[in-house]
Amino acid sequence: MHQTILIVDDEESIRQTLGGILTDEGFHVITAGSGEEALRLLEEEPPNLVVLDIWLPGMDGIEVLKTIKVLHPNLQVVMMSGHGTIETAVKATKLGAFDFIEKPLSLEKVILVVNHAMELVRLEEENLLLRQKVVSHEYELTGNSAPIQDLKEMIGIVAPTNAWILIMGENGTGKELVARSVHRQSRRVQKPFVEVNCAAIPEDLIESELFGHEKGAFTGATAMKRGKFDLANEGTIFLDEVADMSLKAQAKVLRILQEKTFERVGGNRLISTDVRVLAATNKDLEKEMEEGRFRQDLYYRLNVIPLRIPPLRDRREDIPLLVNRFLSDFALKEGEAEKKVTDEVMASLMRHNWPGNVRELKNIIERLVIMTPGGVISKCDISPLFVEGGKEILPPEPAISGDSFRAAKQDFERQYIIRKLREFDGNISRTAEAIGLERSNLHKKIRGYGLEMKNGAGEGHYEKVQGEG
Repeated sequence: MHQTILIVDDEESIRQTLGGILTDEGFHVITAGSGEEALRLLEEEPPNLVVLDIWLPGMDGIEVLKTIKVLHPNLQVVMMSGHGTIETAVKATKLGAFDFIEKPLSLEKVILVVNHAMELVRLEEENLLLRQKVVSHEYELTGNSAPIQDLKEMIGIVAPTNAWILIMGENGTGKELVARSVHRQSRRVQKPFVEVNCAAIPEDLIESELFGHEKGAFTGATAMKRGKFDLANEGTIFLDEVADMSLKAQAKVLRILQEKTFERVGGNRLISTDVRVLAATNKDLEKEMEEGRFRQDLYYRLNVIPLRIPPLRDRREDIPLLVNRFLSDFALKEGEAEKKVTDEVMASLMRHNWPGNVRELKNIIERLVIMTPGGVISKCDISPLFVEGGKEILPPEPAISGDSFRAAKQDFERQYIIRKLREFDGNISRTAEAIGLERSNLHKKIRGYGLEMKNGAGEGHYEKVQGEG
């Protein structure tokens, strides 16, 4: 794809000559004859570089430069002038100009400066990508349980496509994490990822927030503002808590999703947008539709690919991995030695039901790291965190029938089989496959541990096992 340069000069001959030279150098060139036209083009087709004359009719080049640096702070600008002075050049540089070229133009000098500016643009883009790679582990799903492995596999399949995705899960399960993971594995990874917290936007500001507004559109609109859909163009927009939007806001979002165009508040120009839409909710949208709180047409527009995130209580075997991950992250963040947890603490964490899911676990680990003075977190450190109204809310430790190592091992195996049977709804074949046992061996263990099949259950299927507690 060719890099785009915007040339801004009121002299048509300059625009044509300079445009022809830069086109021959392999750049895509667009031109404007005034500062006002240049700012309008910036919104329609953002360039990689602006070559800007200082002396312009109406809004002069210095004012245009100031505006560009407010609206597009990372956009490089090369200034030109036939009446240049050192004072003018210094002023432009202090305002953020990359360089200053005097007229009459030396085409060799122009090409040299433009190439240097483009090299800076390239280095900044590479630096951004490197920073993204460094922090990319923050957006990796942690866990080896069957539900998480299935979710990772599904993300790997759908992420490279442009399909819209509806992410469902309880609070704290990691819906934003999944959305960012999809974006990072997509073909849009080098384009913006824009998050919209639909629950946090007041209804009277939803249009301005999503679509932007023109200067003077309403009281307080002192400058033009680009909306979220505009900022996400060619990238991904993440509509978090989409079910918390009002019906009026849902109708406006549906329109832009259908037509892929919008108008800013106070404007009359249609702006096209190309975004991939990811939406998330912790609510049952089918129930919300039945009760008239969510539009059916919007639901079917968003729900092209459904992804459901399991709660933490349904993937307890991932808790040790998550704990170690959080301990490592917090140590790196604070620049301190990584703390450890005892086996007793890990067992307690494994037994907790985690109504707040992974977010609750992360907060607990952070609190333990901060409040524990030593390098090892023990049971006495964790107990106060699970007390409500003077009563401990952690599930009791499983009773061990006997003091020998063999008895303890058998008790653990029995509890493990019970939990796995429950996880797979009593399906023997799926349970055996998940734990790596032959189906016949699992049957023997079930009989040996007295986990009898409930009357009426189909062959090879345990509806309920004894000892579940």
